[in-house]
Amino acid sequence: MRRDLLLAVGPLLLSVIPASACWAENWPGWRGPRGDGTSFEDKVPTSWNGATGENILWRTRIPGRAHSSAIVWEDRVFVTTCLEDELQRQLLCLDRQQGKILWQETVIKAPLEKKHALNSYASGTPVTDGKLVYAAFLEPDFGSLRKRTPGNIVVVAYDFDGQQQWMVRPGRFASVHGFCTSPILFKNLLIVNGDHDGDSFIFGLDKQTGQIVWKTPREKKTRSYCTPIIREIDGRTQMVFSGSKCVVSIDPHDGSQHWIMDGPTEQFVASLVSDGDRFYLTAGFPEHHILAIKPDGRGNVTDTHILWRTTRGCSYVPSPIVEGPYFLVAADDGIVSCFDGESG
Repeated sequence: MRRDLLLAVGPLLLSVIPASACWAENWPGWRGPRGDGTSFEDKVPTSWNGATGENILWRTRIPGRAHSSAIVWEDRVFVTTCLEDELQRQLLCLDRQQGKILWQETVIKAPLEKKHALNSYASGTPVTDGKLVYAAFLEPDFGSLRKRTPGNIVVVAYDFDGQQQWMVRPGRFASVHGFCTSPILFKNLLIVNGDHDGDSFIFGLDKQTGQIVWKTPREKKTRSYCTPIIREIDGRTQMVFSGSKCVVSIDPHDGSQHWIMDGPTEQFVASLVSDGDRFYLTAGFPEHHILAIKPDGRGNVTDTHILWRTTRGCSYVPSPIVEGPYFLVAADDGIVSCFDGESG
């Protein structure tokens, strides 16, 4: 298998492609097909130059501004953006081979929320199952002059022709840092993390209708921006993510909790990863930690299931990867570290 497109989104979306291209592994959501930043492709370009056109197949200017990642399904590329002057949050679809914008739909028009200077108004990456594409935005009730902008989480589904199939508002949200939620898919569910400075929750929606199937409160009620990963491990389906002053494993079928770990800090952004034997975390603010966590816990595992810990080489925002026996992370200061996964 080969990964034939490498995509970067900002004011421009670039396609970098080898000479002989064919459909390969899709990149359907945040951090790819397994949610961990890895691909099975092994013949990818390792250099390109936007200024000279080296290894650039096409270049398309994306209207507005956004921090969301592009996703790819066969011949389609999807990305979100915000037209700030027009107060519009949009979903776009491009042709994968030529970069032509096939459609551009306004999901909501609403005031701009209060946000962190490094955030955007369209930071959540969409996700697709090959039939529908799903996205989440904040629909503020008040403008950004308020300290914490309250509003509704809006979740939408569009078909590949740009026709909206459903739109729901499953909960409230408010944060001084703004909104960023990347939905994930599990069987018939679309799962959305609603951590914020208030009555936080995580919920599962029926992906065909948008109806709430389950909704689980988050006790610590603290903003975080972590996308869960789902793994079959220790004989259970575990959806694991950090945020709201804890690390938690939830059954994605019904939202019930397997285990919880307090801390190790307050603020989280980076996603967890797993090598099949353990979960790895890097965080955060105000304290920095890297943890390796045993997956076989029940109840509160704070004092029993940390295999190793370090405060060196940690990242707050960048998410790590695991490759074979190695845990690799690029810290916010630009230093890349490689750890032995078993010993730390």
